[in-house]
Amino acid sequence: MDYIKRYEQWIEDPYFDEQTRRELLSIKDNPGEIEDRFYKDLEFGTGGLRGKIGAGTNRMNIYTVRRATQGLADYIKAQSDYAHLGVVIAYDSRIKSKEFAYEAAKVLSGNGIKAYIFEDIAPTPLLSFAVRELGAIAGVVITASHNPPQYNGYKVYWQDGGQIVPRIAKEITAVIKRVDSLSDIPVMGVEKARHKGFINILKDDMVDKYLDRVVALTLNRDVVKDMAGSLRVIYTPLHGTGYRPITRALDRLGYSQVRVVKAQAAPDGRFPTVEYPNPEDPRAFDLAMEMAAQEDADLLIATDPDCDRVGVAVKDDTGKFIVLTGNQTGALLLEYILSSLKDSGRLPQRGVMIKTIVTSRLGDAIAAGYGVETVNTLTGFKYIGEKILEYEQTGDKKFLFGYEESYGYLAGTYTRDKDGVGATVLICEMASAYKAKGMTLYQGLMELYEKYGYYKEQLTSLTLEGRDGMKTMDRIMTQLRQNPPVAINGIDLVVKEDYLLGKRYFLKDGNRQEITLPRENVLHFTLEDGSWFCIRPSGTEPKIKIYVSVVGNSLEHARCKCEQLMEGVMARIKPD
Repeated sequence: MDYIKRYEQWIEDPYFDEQTRRELLSIKDNPGEIEDRFYKDLEFGTGGLRGKIGAGTNRMNIYTVRRATQGLADYIKAQSDYAHLGVVIAYDSRIKSKEFAYEAAKVLSGNGIKAYIFEDIAPTPLLSFAVRELGAIAGVVITASHNPPQYNGYKVYWQDGGQIVPRIAKEITAVIKRVDSLSDIPVMGVEKARHKGFINILKDDMVDKYLDRVVALTLNRDVVKDMAGSLRVIYTPLHGTGYRPITRALDRLGYSQVRVVKAQAAPDGRFPTVEYPNPEDPRAFDLAMEMAAQEDADLLIATDPDCDRVGVAVKDDTGKFIVLTGNQTGALLLEYILSSLKDSGRLPQRGVMIKTIVTSRLGDAIAAGYGVETVNTLTGFKYIGEKILEYEQTGDKKFLFGYEESYGYLAGTYTRDKDGVGATVLICEMASAYKAKGMTLYQGLMELYEKYGYYKEQLTSLTLEGRDGMKTMDRIMTQLRQNPPVAINGIDLVVKEDYLLGKRYFLKDGNRQEITLPRENVLHFTLEDGSWFCIRPSGTEPKIKIYVSVVGNSLEHARCKCEQLMEGVMARIKPD
């Protein structure tokens, strides 16, 4: 069926509500908009759905949510040993998040599957925890993470508490595609579903159990006891889900000098005070920095709307606040965790740190210094969660810490996704420990650079929306795959890793190796001087991402090398 026929069907079919019909009639003279909304179904990727809110098959709305949930329900029912276990549902502060969450619960109820839904907005890591705590078969969280306000999403978790991995996502996708008739999807009303025991509300006792585990992450209770009352923290949840769990966790530990940015405390899916509710964007800290000048703060912390990512700003040697990158915060946390475990005699044998292939190799160097193995995964915390499950089942290795450059960190295994609440608790403890020594986190970072080398990374994204954007991304990847550069800025490439083909090519001698990671459209290149760059289409946004990394002998040297490498790489990418 072509997109015009789909568009007309949505207008004419009485199954679709009047609001949807009016919205679609308002674009009747805009063929480009009609095409974008209907040229395909919103794709169920490795994590689920994500897209702009609106009417159409390529949009987030109650009908695409129903279809995805029916596919999930059919898949669960096919797992005959597990269909009775139920599904946990959480939602963030985004526009229509609660509505979409209840639509999912109504479809699950109509299929005879229990739904456990949080009473209020909840962080994504809490959803992961609840899946494990309740012994559920799956979880769904309605969020678009750090995307702009016009987006929402539908992210699926499996019974281990981790995001579904590609194998399961592929199987669920195949089932969703078999859901032809939206009007045949069984939808049970909320009151009836609650009366029959299909919809169950999760209250504060689940949050308390989660916070018990978060607080238990504390590595040095004496430091926290001595310093928590003097560490001055400014925190912003950026209108998201983090306010209550983070302030409650810090209060439990005695952090009495925590100030919240009031203008950004209330949940609001419009995100009115920020252009982009992402702690990776330094502008997200603008209000916190204004407040810091008045409060003489030691530390600024921001979490994204579903509170799985954490950004940190610290004072440099001039007293100016700078926003750390995810690589820098991750390296500091890794050093603090490993040094604390070693100093207390608790550093285990066969310890392992897990990070993604686009995360700085500074972490590898730190881990090696403590005799800890580094395991690299593809981009996405689902792969880190998958490794945690593997080590839990085999007992071969002991998970100590996992992180990715995009501001995601996890210590402990009570949740299987990046955890903004747990990371905030550890960041505050780490800052307290440095303050007790008369140091800032910035000075701690400089110590790491002096010991291991001045690592510098940069990420550039090209936004390529719609059908033409998809074609452009495909062309860029195909060109680089088939005709890769021999050198960048006069420095030879020595290794090409093609994760779609599962091959590692050594360009000097012609040898090759198998890559034992899942297949994904990612290209990674290493240069002769140890620098590297990586290119991949985003799995959640209409973007192609370009990562570069260098090591220099000073901050300035590393900065210049990084800029030059990015310029050299971008010269090979011509989106047209």
